[in-house]
Order: sequence, then structure tokens, then C-alpha cells
Amino acid sequence: MRRWLIALLIVVALAALAFFTLAPGMIERDLNRIDGKPLPQVTARAEALHQTLTIVDLHSDSLLWSRDFLDRAERGHMDLPRLKDGHVALQVLASTTKSPKGQNYHANGADSDNITGLVIAQLQPVRTWTSLLERSLWHAEKLHRAAAASNGTLKPVATTADLDALLAARRGKPLTTGALLSVEGLHNLEGDIANLDKLYAAGFRMAGLTHFFDNELAGSMHGLKKGGLTPLGRQVVTAMEAKGMIVDIAHCSEACVADILKMARRPVVSSHGGVQATCKVNRNLSDAQIRGVAATGGLVGIGYWDAAVCDTSPASIARAMKHVRDLVGINHVALGSDYDGATTVRFDTAQLVQVTQALIDAGFSDDEIRAAMGGNAIRVLKAGLVPLTPPAP
Repeated sequence: MRRWLIALLIVVALAALAFFTLAPGMIERDLNRIDGKPLPQVTARAEALHQTLTIVDLHSDSLLWSRDFLDRAERGHMDLPRLKDGHVALQVLASTTKSPKGQNYHANGADSDNITGLVIAQLQPVRTWTSLLERSLWHAEKLHRAAAASNGTLKPVATTADLDALLAARRGKPLTTGALLSVEGLHNLEGDIANLDKLYAAGFRMAGLTHFFDNELAGSMHGLKKGGLTPLGRQVVTAMEAKGMIVDIAHCSEACVADILKMARRPVVSSHGGVQATCKVNRNLSDAQIRGVAATGGLVGIGYWDAAVCDTSPASIARAMKHVRDLVGINHVALGSDYDGATTVRFDTAQLVQVTQALIDAGFSDDEIRAAMGGNAIRVLKAGLVPLTPPAP
């Protein structure tokens, strides 16, 4: 009997070891794919221009996954070596803390969560198993640990001084890559605006109010009620702008977007998505919304997956960027890949020169490409990271 029990315990232990070792990687391989379809040939002109660009990507979910960001991975879309290959100067890294089971673009409740299982399978700290706030604080800790171990090649960016230092460092060798923390849905406040201070202290400088479900702040484009800002949501938007945190309208309902644009005093971004004119998917922006974002001085970050641009080809990405340029001007065009966000794409960040080539093919000038690939984002970050001066009494 004792031998049987020992054997059973060994089998259970080995099964658990195999699960915790293999399952996270298997899940990521299944969710973050490269479709393998042919890519256009890159010209010498595009390669040369790409190496002179200051590239900024407004959204990636890489911190969600259990792998060393400093090592080149055989799965997913992004890590530090591939960011260097792609010549990316600054990557915005989002903290995704909850997603509903059966997640879809049309209607989701808030009563289930896929990420809790992933958190446990990845053996994250126990405090993150039940707290959405702690999940974000863990993501910030992961970034800062990686930066500390990077020998100066990965730098967190939280202030305009950090941004200036990053740009100065990139004039030397080896290249330094910056990372700015964002939040994918402020349900991680857990209903308490005081938790915004904790996120700010951890280095978060951008946040979207909603993700795939309605929360205490606002309605989601993919929620059940799809309402506008709640009183708490209005307080949070005001507090974010005052602190120097950039407001992201990605995933917000139409009513939420309208409310934010109406009250915004700082540039607003749509960090990742597409435009209705080239891809009629509900989360993509209408022309009226694009004009509203531009009126704040903000940015429309174009994603690389099929629901953003109705294809995964570089030409489709350029087509969406061209629509924004033609509608409101080049100053409001940006990149928002949604890499590692349970997306299927045509290329990873190491092959980002594909976007440069696509923009050349679409007739963009070199100066327009510099603006769209990162110059615009640098401008908006410099404006948005500065805390607002309170009005005189």
C-alpha cells in the first residue's frame, strides 16, 4: 500500500511539474502566432531609412507571459533582442490583468476570467492570484528586474527626462531600448481611485479605461451595456491628466470615447486598433472619432492583426495609416502592434522594416515615415508625461 501511494505521489508530482513547465509556453504558442504567409521583399532604401528612424510602438502585452524578456524567444512576437533587431527605440508595455471566458468583440460580461488560470500556471506570486492590482504591480516589477539585469540596454521611461536620456543614449552603441508601462483596462483599480497612486508610483504612465467588459469606470465596446464614463471614470480621467498619465481610448465604448474626448485637456491616444474606413470591425475608430482624437493633439496607433486592418499584410497596415493621414494629417499617425496580445500577425518586431517598406510603397515621404513610425509618439509623450499645473486660486 505504501509503495502504491509513493508511486501515485510521484506520478502526480511529475504531472504537476510537466504542467507548470510546459503549459504556459504551449498556451502562448497557441495564442500569439505568426501566420507564415509571404512577406514583400525589402529594398535597400527601406533598410537604410529604417535604421535612421526613432521607432515607438504604443502597445504590446509581452509582460503577461512567463519568459525572460532579455532572451530571444522561439515563441511570441517580442523580446529585447527582437526589439533591437527591429530598431525600436521605445516600447509601450501594457499590463493585462483580466479577460472574460469566450472573449469576443461583441458582448462580454465581467463575471469570468481567463487570466487567473494563466497566473497560477505561470507560478506567479500568490498575491497576484486574486488581486488585479497586484498583477499590474507584478508586471512593473518584472520590467524593472529585467532592466536591472540588462546592463543598461533596457531602460524604463516614466518622465520626460527619462525620454530625453533614452534618445541621447541611442546615439551611442550598443543601442538602448526604452519601455513605458501602460494598463489595459483600469478594472485593476478595483474600484478605488487611490490605487491610481500605486500604479503611478510603480511607473505606469498610460492607461485605457476598459478592456473586453464594462467596469466601474466606463463601458467597453465589447461589454454588455456599453455605457459612457461613470462618475468614478470622470474622476480617474481628471486625475490621470493631472499626474501626467496618458489616457488611452482603446476598447472604450462609443459613449466612453465621446465622454473622454469631450473632457480631455491633454492629448488622447488610441493605442492599438484600426479604422472603420479600411476595416469595419466594431472596435476600430470611425472618422468622427479619429477627428476627435486629432483635436486633442493625440494619436491613432494602428495594429497589425486581422481585426485591426482586416488582413495581416504590411500593405493593410499602411492602408489604415494612410487613411488617418489623409483625414487628419500625418501628425496623428502611430504604431500600435498589439504584439503578444493573443493576436496572429504576419511578422514579429524583428521584421518591423516591413512597415517602413509598406509606407514607402504607399507613397509616404521620408519625413512622413519618421513621424508615423515614432516621431509623433515622442511628441505626444513629451507633452503628456508632464503633470498639469493646477489653476491659480
